Amino acid sequence: MHLDLDAFYPSVEVQSKPSLKGLPVIVGADPRGGKGRGVVLSASYEARRFGVHSGQPISSAFRRCPQGVFLRPDFHLYGTTSARIMQLLRDSCDKFEQTSIDEAFLDVTRKAADYMEARQLALEIKDRIRQAEGLSCTIGVAHNKSTAKIASDFAKPDGLVVVEPNRVEEFLSPLPVSAITGVGEKTKRFLKGRGIETIGQLQLVSGSDLVKFFGKGGVWLWGVAHGLEQVEVLDNRTVRSLSV
Repeated sequence: MHLDLDAFYPSVEVQSKPSLKGLPVIVGADPRGGKGRGVVLSASYEARRFGVHSGQPISSAFRRCPQGVFLRPDFHLYGTTSARIMQLLRDSCDKFEQTSIDEAFLDVTRKAADYMEARQLALEIKDRIRQAEGLSCTIGVAHNKSTAKIASDFAKPDGLVVVEPNRVEEFLSPLPVSAITGVGEKTKRFLKGRGIETIGQLQLVSGSDLVKFFGKGGVWLWGVAHGLEQVEVLDNRTVRSLSV
């Protein structure tokens, strides 16, 4: 499973301040009073409807959504909330790999005998998080990490997608190549110049050609596109990244 907490920073703020529910909450720099130099760290889904997104200059976010509730980040609050949720996840799986303050991979091979049981377990995890913290999350379930992450990315918010092994290529085929981790603008432009815009089109390119284009990275692209990536969930206890 890949689990991603939905709009984590704003959602935690709303949970701690219920009066913010339903409002466009934007966490980052303060655009008022001459303090508008900085970026958006995260925005609620209400704010995203106005075109506000992470990494955007705060001045641009203010122009798009002047009625937004702009909050300075409270990393202590986010960190303690994340720690409680991550402990809940550790107790729900065989192996646990936290990749950021709001994302983690869970190996549930021994917890779930089949994909029906995996779906039920995912629903139970979503319910536990909602009951314990009042937060929603999105979960992708698949036989490998890359497919699970792609599934969760395209099911937000509060979604659940289960991709069984016999339909992995079918599931991936219509998605844009940018859905693959590591495919940024430069790689996207390179592939587009060769008529490759979807993962399905990428599946038609030979592995040897991808290696010619990208070196070892071509092996990764080929493996992910065909659902053949086999990277283990590695138990860890330390957050690898924190958006600041």
